[in-house]
Amino acid sequence: MDKENLASKIKALRKRRGFSQEQLAEESALSLRTVQRIEKGETVPHGDSLRKITQALKVNPDDILEWAPTEDKGYLTVLNLSGLSFIFHPLLGIIIPIVMWILKKDKIKGVDDTGKKLINFEITFTLLIYALLLVWSGGKYWIWDVSALDVAISLLSTFSIEASIVLLLCLYNISLIIMNVIRSKKGLKSSYVPAIPFMR
Repeated sequence: MDKENLASKIKALRKRRGFSQEQLAEESALSLRTVQRIEKGETVPHGDSLRKITQALKVNPDDILEWAPTEDKGYLTVLNLSGLSFIFHPLLGIIIPIVMWILKKDKIKGVDDTGKKLINFEITFTLLIYALLLVWSGGKYWIWDVSALDVAISLLSTFSIEASIVLLLCLYNISLIIMNVIRSKKGLKSSYVPAIPFMR
């Protein structure tokens, strides 16, 4: 691993622990100047310094030395497809992508960006669907009820405009996910719009 990758990994791990450079220096019993030089890539920690840093960050030395974001289009595909879980319940369309994003956001290229966009879109979608259902049903449907797609299909039997709108929104969600699966296989960035930027 080159100095820059090692420096950025240590910095990322420090921030994940919620440490300032001063706190890392204190926890690792290294000087602040040493921590600053390591994070700037001016020096590479070896031996005792590496051991102290890894102990302070509560990670394995191998986690730092072998780390480099890898490319995995398969994982990006599955991450995008995880949004389809909204079909079973809209909250699953948020929870499953969040779990997948947390697990690999620092390990696989593109997961952080794709995950945030997908999660923002699914939160926006869920809020919109339930706002519409609550208004149109007079409070009959709630978040813990059946999925929005089930409600739309059951309401569609009455051929109402409301049910058609909910069904169209569900179909738009599905088509957007499929489009982003194709984009990820081509190595392109994902695009989920519209979405309120809850996660930046």
